[in-house]
Parts: sequence; C-alpha cells; structure tokens
Amino acid sequence: MKAIAWSFIGLRSKRDFDQDVAGGMNPVYVIIAALIGTVIFIGAIVLAVRFAIS
Repeated sequence: MKAIAWSFIGLRSKRDFDQDVAGGMNPVYVIIAALIGTVIFIGAIVLAVRFAIS
C-alpha cells in the first residue's frame, strides 16, 4: 500500500521503486491497492468540495 500511496503523489525514488519490484509485488494486490487508493482519493476530493460549498 505504501508503494501505491507514493505513486499517487509522484515522489518515489528509483532505488525505492527497484526495491519494491525486486520484492515481488503481486500484480493483483497492486491493482486492488490502487483501486482502494483511488476511492479514498476521490472521497477526499468530494468531501473537500462539499466543505467548500457549504
């Protein structure tokens, strides 16, 4: 989940990325974590907009 969170932000060093890949990340787990991260990100945006409108 940590690797996915860093990829959303875009601040991941090459060394850390290589360690993640060498660790054998399962593609199914990466996709599931990315979907969960996307839902959380969209939810945060919706909450921020609702707060700004009210």
